[in-house]
This record gives sequence, C-alpha cells and structure tokens, in this order.
Amino acid sequence: MTEPQGVDLTAVGTWMDARGLPPGPFDEVTPLAGGTQNIMLRLRRGGRSYVLRRPPLHLRRRSNDALLREMRVLTALEPTPVPAPRVLATCPDPDVSGGAVFYLMEDIDGFNATVALPALHAGDAAVRHRMGLNTAAAVAALGAVDHVAVGLGDVGNPDGFLDRQVPRWMGELESYAQLPGYPGPDLPDVAGVAAWLDAHRPAAPRPGLMHGDYHLANVLFAHDGPRLAAIVDWEMVTVGDPLLDLGWLLATHPEPAAAGTSAIAAAGGLPTRSEHVAEYAAHSGRALSQLHDVIDFYEVLACFKLGIVLEGTHARACAGKAPKDIGDRLHTTAFGLFDRAGALIREAP
Repeated sequence: MTEPQGVDLTAVGTWMDARGLPPGPFDEVTPLAGGTQNIMLRLRRGGRSYVLRRPPLHLRRRSNDALLREMRVLTALEPTPVPAPRVLATCPDPDVSGGAVFYLMEDIDGFNATVALPALHAGDAAVRHRMGLNTAAAVAALGAVDHVAVGLGDVGNPDGFLDRQVPRWMGELESYAQLPGYPGPDLPDVAGVAAWLDAHRPAAPRPGLMHGDYHLANVLFAHDGPRLAAIVDWEMVTVGDPLLDLGWLLATHPEPAAAGTSAIAAAGGLPTRSEHVAEYAAHSGRALSQLHDVIDFYEVLACFKLGIVLEGTHARACAGKAPKDIGDRLHTTAFGLFDRAGALIREAP
C-alpha cells in the first residue's frame, strides 16, 4: 500500500492501538476531496471505517491551531441537534505524525449533491427542494446553539465581529500586491461594495457559532431521502455572527446560468432565496421580518469576503504558487460574486 502524503500510517496505527481502537493492518486508505487545503483520508482497519483529517501538507503558521479548534467544536456539538460528523479520537500532539495534529471521525454515509445525484434524488424535484431547505434548517440549528453552554465561550472574538470585516478583508486584498506577477484586483467596484457595507452594517448581532464556509458542496445528504446527513469541512468555524452563514448560503446559491457546474443545480428544483430565508427563520428562533430587514447586508458581505478569498488563489497563481487554471477559474468566480453584490445593492430598499 502506497504511503499517503503527509500521514505516517505506521505512527497512526501505533497511536490507534494505544487508544484501544480495533487493531490490524489498514485494509483501505483512500484520499478524499474536501475543503480547500486540509488532507483527508478514508481508513479501514480492524473492520471499522474512519476518516482522518489533518492540516495541509505544507503547514502554515496557524494550521494546527485551526484543526485543534475544529476538533474541539465538533466534539462540543455531539449532544446538539446539529448534523456534524462524530469525532472518534483526537491527536493534539504534532510529534505523532510529521508535525501535524489530526483526528479521526466517523465515515459519513452520504453524498455530495454538487458532484452527482442518486437516482432517487435525480428523479424527484420535491426531494431536491427539500434538500435545499434542509441546508437552511441545518445551519439555523448551528446558529441557535448556546456556544457558552457547550463549553465554547472562549472560541473566536464575537465582539465587534461585523465592524472588523470590511477593513480585515480590504487589507487582505491589498496584501496580494506583494505577490510578483499579480496585476491587481480586476473586480467590479470593490470600493463601492465596501462603502455600502460600512454604511448598512446592522446593530451588534447576537453572537453564535458559524461554520464560515457554508454552501451545498460542504454538506452530505442521505442516500435514502432529502435528509442532510452532515455538515463537513469545519476549518473556518468560529464564534461570530451566524447570519453570515445564511448570507454565504444565498451568495453561493447556484444560478441557472451556472447549472453545469453542479449536479443538483443542473437538475433544478432548489428553493428560492425567500424560501431559504423563511426556512432559516423557522428553525432559528429569529423573526422572519427581522431577517428580511438585514439579509441583503449578509449576502453582500458574503460575496465580498468570499470574492476576496478566491482572488487570493488567483494572485498566488499569478506568482506561480498555485495552478494557473484554478487561479483563472476562481478569479472568474470572484468577479461574479462582486457582480452579484452590486446587483443586490442596486435592488436593496
């Protein structure tokens, strides 16, 4: 069996033995796609399947800290209604496997609806509609968790969360100028979007857990119906403003023109924007009228933040630090997000 990059299977097996997990050789080691950076492997050992998750191969300054936070949050969510993978064992010691912390979680029996649809889901628009609504209900459940009660009161910095967003991400965009070969952010009216966000920022929000990258590609659905089996890829989780997760879901909602990029979008039947907002309200304890008053702001903020994040890969590609085809594709997506933000601003009351 070929040793996977970034994971010392011998060391992992010894570590698993010390925790009383079923022993034996690894019968299966399969790399999994997921997230933008972290490494994931499906492992089968002693008759049991696991998913191992560790930071990127080339560790950044806070890679281990981010994964430690992720495993802590997932462990705390276990007794809540939030559909999240169950953590089976954690290794906070980076010396066990090549300098990276890691954890084992359950292998979710589910599928990514942006990649392909089983026959049941492909053939029934009502099932696909309910799948879409369930994405809103699941992230509402996350935002409704009392993060202090589950032991996460010291995670993140919710005070002034919204106040920091525009300067934080404008600074990030400006930092790309340091990358050689990057021609600058050819994105529609960045300054205008930033000014609108500053002028329309809601009052201090109710803090809560937020996933940070919530969209259809980061959830798995059950094979036997529209149930959302798990929210995955928690590397950006924090305590902040949960309504930004709803804005993110809306900002990444596939348009008909982009249907070819997603299996479920091509099949059709997804809820409308207003249906997503109503479903979120029904499961969040927030008044629907309150959400309607502020949702434009959160969707524009999501377009702004995600567009700048994706433009970073384009900038790194210009500097030869990321594949050019991926950089070009993400630049196109970032351009579309700022276009979307501009349209929302023009239509806002």
